[in-house]
Amino acid sequence: MDVSELLKTLPGMDKPALCRKWQELFNKTAPKHLRKEFMVRILAYKIQENVFGGLSTTTRRRLRQIAISLENGNSKLKVDQRPIKPGTRLIREWRGKTHTVSVAETGFEFQGSRYRSLSEIARLITGTRW
Repeated sequence: MDVSELLKTLPGMDKPALCRKWQELFNKTAPKHLRKEFMVRILAYKIQENVFGGLSTTTRRRLRQIAISLENGNSKLKVDQRPIKPGTRLIREWRGKTHTVSVAETGFEFQGSRYRSLSEIARLITGTRW
């Protein structure tokens, strides 16, 4: 059975079947009081992680730093953004119309014009500030 088919079957499984799947994937019994909905989500993630790979070491480390910072009361944490590589095409749909933005060396290209930020383009598309 392929991954997408397996993922589709999870919500229809009863709790004992989900517990067996949990045992198979985690090599330990499922927490007794975990709700079925959460079990389905956790199992789905674990299945995908096993097939496609998990988070990188860098990402896990950064998430751990964010969690520690939040636990220490720092709610104004600045999250570093990775630059988008030139040549990347960003494709989004808004109200039934598909919009394509190309990432350039300096800024972004949209409908034949150059822009400094994605926010400028989002304003053009939506008519509002994001």
